[in-house]
Amino acid sequence: MRVLVVDDEPLARERLAAMLAEIEGTEVVGMAGNGHEALGLVGRLAPDLVLLDIRMPVMDGLEAARHLGELEAPPSVIFCTAFQDHALAAFDANAVDYLVKPVRDERLRAALDKARRLNGAQAREIGRAIEPGRARTHLCARVRGSLVLVPIADIDYLLAEDKYVVVHHTKGEVLIEEPLKSLEDEFEGRFVRIHRNCLVALAKLSGLTRAPDGRLFANVEGVTAKLEVSRRNLPALRRLVRSL
Repeated sequence: MRVLVVDDEPLARERLAAMLAEIEGTEVVGMAGNGHEALGLVGRLAPDLVLLDIRMPVMDGLEAARHLGELEAPPSVIFCTAFQDHALAAFDANAVDYLVKPVRDERLRAALDKARRLNGAQAREIGRAIEPGRARTHLCARVRGSLVLVPIADIDYLLAEDKYVVVHHTKGEVLIEEPLKSLEDEFEGRFVRIHRNCLVALAKLSGLTRAPDGRLFANVEGVTAKLEVSRRNLPALRRLVRSL
């Protein structure tokens, strides 16, 4: 079993790697200090299992697991945590194992045996089941089999097209398969709806412009595309712009 160890504490990573080295049939293929680094390594190393710390900077383990679930063949996930709290019941409910720090050898071996029987696709719902309503720090897109992460702070606007949403951000654009309404709900206060098919980053909204034909368009910092405001969304948007 190929294992990726993810923990923001170097000593914890080294200890887990040393323990795994003593278990027959297990190979540590890489280590990472946060969820964002882990997602990049998963694409290159293709581990069978990811040992994920929960509380980490940049991106924590819960969000990383949600993104891993977007892969066509996601690895199994075992969480590591220093806190025996209510979240642990959710791990059991989702058939995903967990290790409480400091990790004991016999507990690690049992978790690995369980991981061999798990379907990695179960990672898709982990974050939602444990902390419903918890907003992500990144959106994740699959591009040619790899994961591309877009920080929420870098997004200019979200545009629905057919069954996809085009994420327009500071470095380009990617497609994701998530309903625009669910994104609006998850990131309430971060984006504002200007049209039935468009959400704009509130932090980048700078005003409104009226065209000669009377139509109104949202001004978004750094964006040259014309983003039309619908009549239905105009009153609320005008009130919002006045408060900026």
